[in-house]
Amino acid sequence: MAVEYLGLSEINGPLVVLEGVQGAAYDEIVEMTVGGNTRKIGRIIEIYGDKAIIQVFEGTEGMALRNTHTRLTGHPMEIAVSEEMLGRTFNGIGEPIDGLGDIISDIKLDVNGKPLNPVTREYPRNYIRTGISAIDGLTTLIRGQKLPIFSGNGLPHDQLAAQIVQQASLGDNSDEQFAIVFGAMGVKYDVADFFRRTFEESGVSEHVSMFINLANDPVVERLITPKVVLTLAEYLAFEKGMHILVILTDMTSYAEAMREVSSSKGEIPSRKGFPGYLYSDLASIYERAGIVAGRAGSVTQIPILTMPNDDITHPIPDLTGYITEGQIVLDRQMHGQSIYPPINVLPSLSRLMKDGIGEGFTRVDHQDVANQLFSCYAKVGDARALASVIGEDELSPMDKKYLEFGKAFEEQFVGQDPHENRNILETLGIGWRLLGMLPREELDRIDTKILDQYYKPTEEIQ
Repeated sequence: MAVEYLGLSEINGPLVVLEGVQGAAYDEIVEMTVGGNTRKIGRIIEIYGDKAIIQVFEGTEGMALRNTHTRLTGHPMEIAVSEEMLGRTFNGIGEPIDGLGDIISDIKLDVNGKPLNPVTREYPRNYIRTGISAIDGLTTLIRGQKLPIFSGNGLPHDQLAAQIVQQASLGDNSDEQFAIVFGAMGVKYDVADFFRRTFEESGVSEHVSMFINLANDPVVERLITPKVVLTLAEYLAFEKGMHILVILTDMTSYAEAMREVSSSKGEIPSRKGFPGYLYSDLASIYERAGIVAGRAGSVTQIPILTMPNDDITHPIPDLTGYITEGQIVLDRQMHGQSIYPPINVLPSLSRLMKDGIGEGFTRVDHQDVANQLFSCYAKVGDARALASVIGEDELSPMDKKYLEFGKAFEEQFVGQDPHENRNILETLGIGWRLLGMLPREELDRIDTKILDQYYKPTEEIQ
């Protein structure tokens, strides 16, 4: 028989304290009835003797010490999962908000998940095509990888996320099942509407499952959203054999929600006021990406975070960089030059790229082209710095060639139309055309045989 507790001993922001509790467990879900008619759900986050501290997902508005009845459910947060969740839209805790009814499923999974046993992990291979040259060509996304996008306020990360959702695929010749699970945390209503409308109009919504936590939704709900998203992704990948791309935006909203709740609990703050367990908490989300040996599917993550004041040393991007396998960095200066997507390729990298490209995956020359483009673009920076000191007219002929190359590279390789979906051969073709602007002796990162096959000098890029 379930025991119901009457009243509360304390209310503090999104947290309430219940005393006299017996048999409670950490992470257990509780059902709360406020004023005899309003139902809310909470989660036990700390236990001291007979005292339980509960996070209330819907917030504590309307709750008073005497008007609340609390019942322990005996189980952690669970959601019903099904393949029918593709094409549907849910709130931050997995409740349908598209008016199409509840998900009927006998399978309920704990949203906290289980970390993948390192022994059962399979090394990520093969790539996921995004149709964006700067990503596919230079920071290739590999199945099972976690590759974050570091952005800033006002930069077009939402547009980039929507473009990736519309264009992402396993390649032209793949017959494997592919789907996207999209989670938005703390977004404004117009941003949520932009995502919903874009996916519907482009016809991709049938293989996209959306979880949206709005900015005016309770802050505690934000802490559950990525776990709910990943629970569905793991089910579709490891039980149904699908390749799942998870996009989470914005992880900064998630971390700030964690800071707010931590402050309410009276915990000692660490860097910038964030709790000391920020690293381990982010790792518990990011490490749920991967491939399990003997299973057909994979979970690949693209977390998006906005760097406060464009500071890449801020705790959120800093710790994210430690946990993940690379990053894609958006640049405010390139955005100011109307280059889309404004990806700064020099600080961007994909640590697993080398194992999912080349012969048998993309094309034999892919790695060499990427290395050479990185090398040449780095020299563009040196030429620009020199030009700012002595003037462009005083530069050597080779430095002037590099300036021309840099301008063409940013406009034609990095820059592309928001609706342009390039395949890998088009991307490599553009790369070779740009390298043709430079003398062959400058291309020292490419094997001679590959140069013989693909290099064609061009006087200028049309």
